[in-house]
Order: sequence, then C-alpha cells, then structure tokens
Amino acid sequence: MTKALMEAAKLYNDPRFLSKSELRIYENKKRRLRIVRRQKMTIAFLIAIIVFVILFFRNTLPLEAQNDEYIPKCKYYKVVTVHVGDSVSSIAGSFFDEEEYDDFGSYVKEIASINNLDDTNMIRAGENLVVPYYDVYK
Repeated sequence: MTKALMEAAKLYNDPRFLSKSELRIYENKKRRLRIVRRQKMTIAFLIAIIVFVILFFRNTLPLEAQNDEYIPKCKYYKVVTVHVGDSVSSIAGSFFDEEEYDDFGSYVKEIASINNLDDTNMIRAGENLVVPYYDVYK
C-alpha cells in the first residue's frame, strides 16, 4: 500500500482499509527510516569531529624540531672604525649574514638607522660605526 493510501486509511480508521499486517509493515518501515536517519546523523557528526580534530592538531602542533647539530646564533653589536676608502656597503659586506637577513639592502638600512645616518655615502675616516652581526652563542 502506498503512503498516500495509508494516510487516507488512517483518517477513516476503518479496518476494511487497514489490516493488522499492513499497519505493522507501515510502522516497521517508519521505524527503519528513523533508525537509518539517526545512523546517518551519527556518521556525519563523527566525521565532523574527526575533521575538526585533524585540523586542530595540524594547525596547533608545529613540528619544527631541531636536529642535534643545531647551534643557535645570537645578534651582537660591534664598533668599527671607518678607514679611508671605506663605505657603509663595504663594511656591511664583511658582517652580512644571508641566513638572518632577507637582502643586503635591508642590512645596510639597519646599520644606517642604528648610527643615525641620513646618507650612507657620507661617512668619514676616523668615525665609529655600530654594526650588528650574528654569531654562535658565547
């Protein structure tokens, strides 16, 4: 019996339209549909929890372990006396560390800002410059 006929038969509550076996079959079908719906919701909920846990741990636990040979570097400052023919770029070239700075220009700008230099070409022999450099921890 179709769902529409079953609903029409329930309205009249007439035993001619509904036999006990048809009612039992209809109620069992409804119960199975509820069980399947509940199972689908449970599976969807479990999948959502698993995805959340995976994303949570993936984004919160960075795995950046260092190997045993890693030696930390520290930033130090050194006072350098400018000699005849020296420029900020030539002094920076001897202390520049590619691992610590993005590019050479940013390193020269850092030296200029530390020493309050407006023009990096305007240094004179005999001046002292503070130069940052990186070295192993002492």
